[in-house]
Amino acid sequence: MYPFIAGAAAPNTSEGYTSDDSRFCGPGTLDETLVKGKIVFCDYTTYIEGPVEAGAVGVVVQSGRYKDYAFTYGLPLSNLNLNDGRNVLNYVNLTENPTATIFKTTVEDDQFAPFVVTFSSRGPNPATPDILKPDLTAPGVDILAAWSEAVPLTETEDDTRVVSYNIISGTSMSCPHATGAAAYVKSFHPTWSPAAIKSALMTTAFPMSSENNLEAEFAYGAGHINPAQAAQPGLVYDAGEIDYVKFLCGQGYTPKQLNLITESNFTCSEETNGTVWDLNYPSFTLSTSPGNSITRVFHRTVTNVGSPVSTYKAVVNAPPGLIIQVQPSVLSFKSLGQKLTFVVTVGAEIGNSMISGSLIWDDGVHQVRSPIVAYASLVE
Repeated sequence: MYPFIAGAAAPNTSEGYTSDDSRFCGPGTLDETLVKGKIVFCDYTTYIEGPVEAGAVGVVVQSGRYKDYAFTYGLPLSNLNLNDGRNVLNYVNLTENPTATIFKTTVEDDQFAPFVVTFSSRGPNPATPDILKPDLTAPGVDILAAWSEAVPLTETEDDTRVVSYNIISGTSMSCPHATGAAAYVKSFHPTWSPAAIKSALMTTAFPMSSENNLEAEFAYGAGHINPAQAAQPGLVYDAGEIDYVKFLCGQGYTPKQLNLITESNFTCSEETNGTVWDLNYPSFTLSTSPGNSITRVFHRTVTNVGSPVSTYKAVVNAPPGLIIQVQPSVLSFKSLGQKLTFVVTVGAEIGNSMISGSLIWDDGVHQVRSPIVAYASLVE
């Protein structure tokens, strides 16, 4: 057990700091003579330098953050939610000689995993509400990877520890997983376009679920990447430069904006104006204002990359409030590379939340799954 002190009770007054400063434990705000050898309680901190330079032996933080992931710090540190933090702070303030200890971190299995961590951004897509974002999910929590020995373990000046491997969390950890999965798919299919590879990753992803129906696909997109399955997706939704030009023209982009994006002299016309619902994307999304009903028609084309002769049947999952019609409902292919077009009509009655279903093209071997999302948009 170590002596326990609140950061607010140990301001570095010689440097002009008050308890309003030291309660957050920022660099230079703590009085070393009061903090050294003790565990310090910080109301909220993104810093570890303050307690480290003041000689603390540990830190307890009340922040409400980091409830589903962890970081490595230069000192033993325990993150508490706001309720627990308030109780601990009361103990520190109301006890004559408060003491504390910080036990070694333990790891527990989470029955709800995999789920999307709190730090990951959510949809909907603010620029184009009728394209689902994110596209898919990849591992990004507590990832073990090589670490430069030129950088300290915690990237802080006071931390002199050097390691060859480290464990960190972030979307910057998820991105390399998705990139590696894309490279893996491309190693089997070197001529595939970026759109075809994205389609393979999205339509073979593990479906995920969420207790919060207000986020669902806005958290995980098509699901969790499944690289082994993505190498043989069966069908792909392919798209090229002209498809995206048509989409941008339909979105009202000017010739100058098009040139900045494409670095080509494209111009928009009636022939090149497309709609967002006809972009050959592996997901289907429609938005409307709260309380309205809506119907959208999506035109899609799939390319056969599975068995030369194959027949796919449409399997629709439509919960109450969502009507999904697919025409034709059977796609019969006679060769590899053959393209077939179909139309999906989606009708929805939307309150103030999201309704989601799916379309799966199934040939008995491949299940090519696309999420279908209808939601109430607050974007005008």
